[in-house]
Formats: sequence, C-alpha cells, structure tokens
Amino acid sequence: MRVSWESAITPPAEKSPPRWEAREEGKGSPVPTKDERFIIACATVAEELRLMGADPERLVELEFGLHNRPDKLHEELQRRIEEVPGEGDIVLGYGLCSNAAVGLRSARHRLIIPRVDDCIALFLGSRKEYLRRMREEPGTYYLTKGWIKAAEYPLRDYARLVERYGRERALRVARAMMANYKRMVLINTGNYALDECRAAAHSMAEALGLQYKELPGSNRMLRMMLEGEWNREFLIAEKGEELTLDMFLGEEGDAP
Repeated sequence: MRVSWESAITPPAEKSPPRWEAREEGKGSPVPTKDERFIIACATVAEELRLMGADPERLVELEFGLHNRPDKLHEELQRRIEEVPGEGDIVLGYGLCSNAAVGLRSARHRLIIPRVDDCIALFLGSRKEYLRRMREEPGTYYLTKGWIKAAEYPLRDYARLVERYGRERALRVARAMMANYKRMVLINTGNYALDECRAAAHSMAEALGLQYKELPGSNRMLRMMLEGEWNREFLIAEKGEELTLDMFLGEEGDAP
C-alpha cells in the first residue's frame, strides 16, 4: 500500500520529563552521584540512543524544532544543563548545530559533546565519513527514523503552506525551498526495521522531485557516547569551562 509522507509523519506525543527533574533529596530514588552520567539530546539522536539501551531516567529529549532557532536551542540546552542534579558528566547529543553549542557551560558538571557539525555525522559514524559523503554529493538531504518521527515542525510548515496556497502551489513552494538538494538519503543505522519509515521517506523524495537512496549508517559514535569512550572526536569542557567555536574548529585527530 502506498504511504504518503504527509500522512505517515505524525507529531510526537508529549513526553513526561525524566523523574530526576522533579526528584527531591531524601524522597524516591537517591540523588545521582558524581559517577553517574546524563544525556541531553535532540529528538533524532534520543530515538537512536533509546533503541541502543540508554537509561530513560538519564536521557533528556529536546524538541526537534529547536534547530530552527539556534538561539532558543542554546537557551534550552543551558537551562536543562543547570537542572541536572549531582556532579556527574553531561553528554550532549548534539554537534555545533549552527553555533547553538557555543558558550554552554556548567559549574558542577563536565560537558562532553561530539566534535561534529551536526547529528548526521553521528548517524554515519564519524565526521570524516560525513565529509566524505558530502564531497560525494553535496546536495543531499539526510533522513533517519528519528527525523521522520520528530518532524513536527517541517510538517507544520508544509501544512501552513497548504492552508495558505492550496496543495499544488504549496508543493511548488516546498520544491523551490529544496532546490539546492538533488537527493534524499535514508540512513540505515541498523537500530530498527527500515520498513517502518521507508515508505514515508520514498514518498517525500518523490513529492519533492529528489532522487531516493539508502545508505548504511554506523552506531560507532553513538556507542561511544553511551559507554564514555572520549577520544579526540569529542570535546570535554571541564567544570566552569565554556564550549567555544575554536574547540570545534581545532584539530580532530585520527578517526575512521
């Protein structure tokens, strides 16, 4: 049965915050120790991490739509960082993300973040692989299951276009907005059956006049985030230290 990307993408259900956010010392589970690690991640990254066994009590998922406003994303990240109890490390499931990560700091926690431009590198396994793929075809729009599930804001934008211009004209506007892209690529991270999202991704590519392709992804960097394997592909801001643009632009070191 043919599946339209417009009907296949549904806005994500509102999620309850992890219990530690409302936990009081001496009530319920103990306050985390300095050896415990928390993760604050974009919805697309959080989807993969959950499937890989991330502890839901220590995984905070932020709205996908915050990427549209890097200043708001920065503010929300800083707010969530300050809410984390204890003194354990905080891993950020983000990259530089239009400089939204620049200036983040914590007085009580170390901040660990992948040294990547955005989350696509995380799904491909490394920044080097991401750059190799970009050289192969710069005009590539990448998708994952997490992106499709979290695509409330792109879908909402399209719905507004339909309401304002009608379906045919809205589609022409959407295609014009994607004029710099030549293909749409669904990344197979291996964490789920592609059939769950293949039909929607293929329909989206067809509607926008883009080539459709599937590429194998990698859980390498996601696994490193979960297991605490910090090499030169990750930045570590010590307590009280700010993440800076120079940190992201510095020498990355050897990576696959």
